Amino acid sequence: MIKIQQLKLPPGHGEEELKAAVCRELRIRPEELLELAVRRRSLDARKKEAPRYSYVIAARVENEAVVLRRLPKDRFCREERKEYVCRATGSEPLACRPIVVGTGPAGLLCGYQLALFGYRPLLLERGKPVEERVRDVEAFFSGGKLQPESNVQFGEGGAGTFSDGKLNTLVKDRDGRGAYVLDLFARMGAPEEIRYINKPHIGTDRLRAMVKNLREEIVRLGGEVRFESRLTDLRIADGRLNGVVVNDSERIDCQALVLAIGHSARDTFEMLRRRSVPMEPKAFAMGVRIQHPRSWVDACQYGEYAGRLPSADYKLTHTCADGRGVYTFCMCPGGYVVNASSEEGRLCVNGMSNYDRAAENSNSALVVTVTPEDCAEAAGDDSPLAGMYYQRRLEEAAYRAGNGSVPTQTYADFAKRRPSRAFGTVPPCNRGAAAPANLWDCLPQSMAEALLEGIEAFDRKMPGFAAPDALLSAVEARTSSPVRIVRDETTESAVRGLYPCGEGAGYAGGITSAAMDGLRVAEALLRTYAPPRAENEKKEEKRADAGRTRSIPRNEGAWNEKNE
Repeated sequence: MIKIQQLKLPPGHGEEELKAAVCRELRIRPEELLELAVRRRSLDARKKEAPRYSYVIAARVENEAVVLRRLPKDRFCREERKEYVCRATGSEPLACRPIVVGTGPAGLLCGYQLALFGYRPLLLERGKPVEERVRDVEAFFSGGKLQPESNVQFGEGGAGTFSDGKLNTLVKDRDGRGAYVLDLFARMGAPEEIRYINKPHIGTDRLRAMVKNLREEIVRLGGEVRFESRLTDLRIADGRLNGVVVNDSERIDCQALVLAIGHSARDTFEMLRRRSVPMEPKAFAMGVRIQHPRSWVDACQYGEYAGRLPSADYKLTHTCADGRGVYTFCMCPGGYVVNASSEEGRLCVNGMSNYDRAAENSNSALVVTVTPEDCAEAAGDDSPLAGMYYQRRLEEAAYRAGNGSVPTQTYADFAKRRPSRAFGTVPPCNRGAAAPANLWDCLPQSMAEALLEGIEAFDRKMPGFAAPDALLSAVEARTSSPVRIVRDETTESAVRGLYPCGEGAGYAGGITSAAMDGLRVAEALLRTYAPPRAENEKKEEKRADAGRTRSIPRNEGAWNEKNE
């Protein structure tokens, strides 16, 4: 097929206009166009008076070689697509099925790939199935009690289930994993357009059905998913994993364990530290959520085309005078600020949008870089978990500032360091109650001052960003994991048989990159291990052996002092 780059068309065009433009570009008659596929579509609104959709197109035509020869090589070439290739070549015996802990994007993709190749993985999820989880979360948003194991952070689908479902990533897709992930998501119910739009998103409302479909496919392929099953301990002997403990009671033999736990599984990180699993602190970011009217963001980005184009986003960065970075992150056009708490007495926020991105406000994380040195000093702890303890400290302060509701402050009051008593012309667009507060009571002074400097800088780029009635909500504490579970180039920990995976382990930064890392870890297992034998095969072999040899009691499944 012929690849066409930078094919531009105005907003409002249809399929026929696209086909006609392709024929013009290729200098062919319509009947010579045999097939057309959109590979990429982005909106270029830099010229507000004339925004354009920019396409990358693959076209199959008659006499392809002849057509290519007469076209300029800077925009036309033969398409060469990188197809994802995965093979199971491992030979090491796997006495029991692999276990995947966590059903976020990393765990689900790892589990799916293992199931696809016949490894019958067991997926353990501390939370509930997505259908039940949604009910618990909606009840919490309406003023109900926080469920520590079923909330915005914990449950099937991971934290991304209550987000925008953004799928854009900065990870280079050299091996085709990213395209494979998007294709699988589309087959599981995500919008078809995620395969080609520049900044794909699913939307919270559609993401839930996709997650359920993916779980059911894993089960259909021979995997098993257990909910309300929290990993509470590891059994390690001579540097090698040989089992796990679930819910402090059930012990399961395990030779290969994928840790896709997500960065909010703080109790699990503490358990890993007790078991001397190597970890190290890493930089991350914390700050607030900022809300503006969606109509203002659209007008700022699109000019007179506001209201006629998809809800607008933005991405802003600033380096403060002290060298610290301030930037926007996880921008949710037409979305909600969410009470994303998972621990009693602590409060954090996130953002989410439905597929239509039609809420009255748009919001974004507005965060400041935090280094391991910052955390060690603030938390008085130089352990790998210092960043986690620092997060908890700020979340406790946020809970107090809002008396359990999301502490929220107008920018005018924030700039003058005075508590808000009421909100102005921008009402909070929240899931979970908002309470007027003073964010200087729950943010470190250096962080608050950096945010103040950043907002003023962003106002010079987008006049109105520092509007007096813009709303700030705290605390955005869980942008990424503050800790990395160390692994080698094969993705295995120094504890043999333990495979850290995904965002919580420190190897991803969003839904797509986490899913890609899930594939990467699955590939490592497929290269190392042969599929575990089915139970009926083991029973047949046991019966055959009984006729030839004396029965010898096996230690499989038995736990003694040596195991401990």
